[in-house]
Amino acid sequence: MKKVVIYTDGACRGNPGVGGWGASLAYGDKVKELKGAQHDTTNNQMELLAAIEALAALKRPCEVDLYTDSVYVKDGITKWLESWRARDWKTAAKKPVKNVELWHRLDALNDKHTVQWHWVKGHAGIAGNERADELANEAIDEMQLSELSNQI
Repeated sequence: MKKVVIYTDGACRGNPGVGGWGASLAYGDKVKELKGAQHDTTNNQMELLAAIEALAALKRPCEVDLYTDSVYVKDGITKWLESWRARDWKTAAKKPVKNVELWHRLDALNDKHTVQWHWVKGHAGIAGNERADELANEAIDEMQLSELSNQI
């Protein structure tokens, strides 16, 4: 099974606001970078989408070390998900789980691969995390520039 290292990050300007996500995937000496942006989103949604898009980009089941600076994503997938499922996607407070559609997608992709989830401190000089952050912000900039160009 292929071993892949992934760094993901999400960014949001306003929360909610315009958001972006970025991911850097490395297999041996090959690197693939992904990014995207959307309106009316939250930072947590972008963090989730970064992990979803990165795992979805893998063409076959892989062993993955996935690094995120989002405690929400890491704890959600490694600690909270089983309880949410058992409670029919309700929190311990009996409220609906936020971002449930994204959690469903991430859960399915997590099952497809053998993923080790790692939390890293954001903006701490960790190269992969810094690059994922750059990609997320580039995606926002590119979307806003494209929209501005279309207005001229």
